[in-house]
This record gives sequence, structure tokens and C-alpha cells, in this order.
Amino acid sequence: MFSNEDADPAYTAPPVLSVTALNQQVARLLERSFPLVWIGGEISNFTRAASGHWYFTLKDDAAQVRAVMFRGRAQYAGFTPREGDKVEVRALVTLYGARGDYQINVEAIRRAGVGALYEAFLRLKEKLTAQGLFDQERKRPLPLFARSVGIVTSPQAAALRDVLTALKRRAPHVRIVLYPAPVQGQGAAEKIADAIQTASRRAEVDVLIVGRGGGSIEDLWSFNEEVVARAIVGASMPVISGVGHETDFTIADFAADLRAATPTAAAELAVTPRADWLNSLSADAGDLRRAMERVLGDAGQSLDSLSRRLLSPSSQIEHQRLKLLGMASTLTHAVRGPLNRQSVTLAQLQQRWARHRPDSRAMRTQLASEQRHLVASMAGQLRARREAMAALAAQLELLNPQRTLERGYAIVSNAKGKVLHAPGQIKPRDVLRVRLAEGSVEIGVSGVQDVFD
Repeated sequence: MFSNEDADPAYTAPPVLSVTALNQQVARLLERSFPLVWIGGEISNFTRAASGHWYFTLKDDAAQVRAVMFRGRAQYAGFTPREGDKVEVRALVTLYGARGDYQINVEAIRRAGVGALYEAFLRLKEKLTAQGLFDQERKRPLPLFARSVGIVTSPQAAALRDVLTALKRRAPHVRIVLYPAPVQGQGAAEKIADAIQTASRRAEVDVLIVGRGGGSIEDLWSFNEEVVARAIVGASMPVISGVGHETDFTIADFAADLRAATPTAAAELAVTPRADWLNSLSADAGDLRRAMERVLGDAGQSLDSLSRRLLSPSSQIEHQRLKLLGMASTLTHAVRGPLNRQSVTLAQLQQRWARHRPDSRAMRTQLASEQRHLVASMAGQLRARREAMAALAAQLELLNPQRTLERGYAIVSNAKGKVLHAPGQIKPRDVLRVRLAEGSVEIGVSGVQDVFD
């Protein structure tokens, strides 16, 4: 059995690492061994935490690795990846010490298979789509008859010659205004936008063509700038984009009211051929002539019908005179008849009223006589009542207790105010109240003597 005494005193035990220290050393080793590197794969198990950090797994057909993109980096990504997206990430290989998990810290992310320009194209397209610049409801229809067409392009561009040739062939009557601007190179986008704004401000054309010939994505990039898209949307007239070839799409195509596959196609969409207008005018003239002939024919038939019913003026006047006389006679009878009947009715009512009208003079005489009788009767009754009241007052005066007291009598009551009538109601030492004619006094009783004693 091994014991401390058996140990060699010169022996020193190796240091013991904690799990935290071990993971930290492994993380530093990985970070020094693998600098920032681009890694391609497919997004899986994507999660956006409440903190704003992104957590996902990057995988291919044979392996996978955990990945984290912190909020400070994720906010500049330009898009939010989804399950199954093919992406390329610029990441630092490290170790998450808390769990001992090998992972990568993502510094930048882009869609797989696209360069920086196409990535910028997609980001701007998503941004402007979210702002409603590409909505179909915003698109304006082209004018039916364009009298003038504006062109924003380079004067040296081959596309300009194609547009001018197409317009001259289809509609030589249309006035053409060129708003020159470089179509590629440094600052070209701003100059294209200035040309569009100049055309909008002048408002001298009915429709505006913005375009150039084909080229690489770098050559066409001026038409992928936000300033050009906003200038197209803000133009005062409809805008047709004709940039590149049929397979080329730019931000300007989405912002324009109508996209043409090529600059030549834009010219064909902007105007209707003169031959088509002439054919339409000829057809309209034929329709108008036939309509006028039909109206004139109908009017001639109506005139013939009216002429057959037309009478001579003298006959028509005589007929109207007789008709007027008859109407006057009818009107006279219609007015006089009711008037006569109402006069008779009024006379009858006056007679009846005279028979039933009362004799107001006799009634006034009778009323005055009755009034005199009433006044005399009321005066007699009033005298009788006054005499009766005087007799009652004399009787009342005789019964007045005060008069009895004035003749020398008194009213005796006990302390409770009860009037006493017999000596039996009084006890010695009672206090009595004696009311006299001119006041009252209180007296004490020393003794009580019956009247029969």
C-alpha cells in the first residue's frame, strides 16, 4: 500500500487544471491557429434571442458546426437568414467555455454564390420594397397619345441611336427631348437622377425613357443606386426603364412605371405608330360618316311625317278660336254657378240668424232689476247678521270670568294649575294660587275647615 512516507521528497506533482482554465487555453489555441476565415454552408436551427444575438448551426452534407453572431454584428447583416439558406460567413473559430462546445463567432454574413454588388442589390431591393416604392398601385399608366418623349441616357450611347431610330420609324410626329447623363462610372447615378429631376421640373414631355445598352453588373450599377430609384418614383410623368438586355434587371426597372426589355422596346412602348393612328382615324371617320347619314335619314322621315299632319295656318287659328270660346263659356258657368248658390245659402243663414237672435235690450233691463234686488237682499241679511252678532257678544260679556273677578270673586288652583272647588281638595301646607281681578297671589294653607264644621 502506497503512503506519504514512501514518496520521493524530490518529486513534484504536475499542476491540476480546472475545467474553466482548460477550456480557456483550448479557446486561445483555436483562435491563434485559425484566423478569420470565410466558411460556406446551410443555415439550420436559426434563433434570434431577445438580446439580439443570432444562434444557428452551419452545416453541409457531412458535418455541422455551431455558430453565434452577436447583436453588434448582426445589425449590419442587411438581411435575416432563414432555415435552409445557403450563406457564407466570415468567422473566428473558438470554444464556448461554459459548455466546452466548439463553435464559430460570425463577424459578417452574406448569401452564398453572390458577390458584394449583388448582395448590395438585394439589400436595396428589399429596403425599397418594404417602403412601397415598387407597389403596383403606385404605377402610372402611359399616356394614350404622347406628343413628346424625353430620353435620359448618354449622347454617345448606342442605345440612344436605337431609340431615335425606333421613334422616327413609328412616330415621326413626336417631339424628342434628350436629357444627357453618363450611364456608368463615378458619380453617374447622381447625374442620372439630376437629369430625371430636370425633366420632371420642366414638365415638357408626356413620357420619359431612362436607359442604356447591355453590360456587366458593374456597367449597369448606376441604375441600381437608391438616388436613381427615388428620382424615378418622384418624376411628374410616367417613366419607362430600358436598361440592358432582356435578362438584365436593375433597381430602376422595379421603380419605373413600366419596364422594357431593351431601350428599343422602351421606344416602342412609349408611342403608338403613326400608321395605327391613321388607320384608327380613318375607321372613326367612316363610323362618323355612317352615323351622320343615319341621323339625316331619320330626320328626313320625321319631316315627311310632320308635313303630312300640318294644317293651314288660318284653319288652325279658327280651330283654336272656337276652342277658346268654348273654354271661356265653360269657365264662366263654372264660376257663376257656385257663386249664385253661395249667395242663396248666405241669405238663408241670415234669415235663420235673425229669427234666433236674442233680445239683448230686454235681457239687460231684467239683469239690472235682478241686480238691484240682490243688493237689497244682501244688505238686509248683513244687518240681521250684525244684530245677531251684537247679541252674542253681550251674552259672552256676561259670561266673561274677568267680570266675575271684578265683582270680588277669586279663582283658586293648586300648584299643578288645577282649579279647586271644595275644601276636600286642599291639604294643610299646600301652596295655592289665587287669581284676582288685577293679578294673582300664592298663599300657604295652615289648616282646612269643612263648611259644615
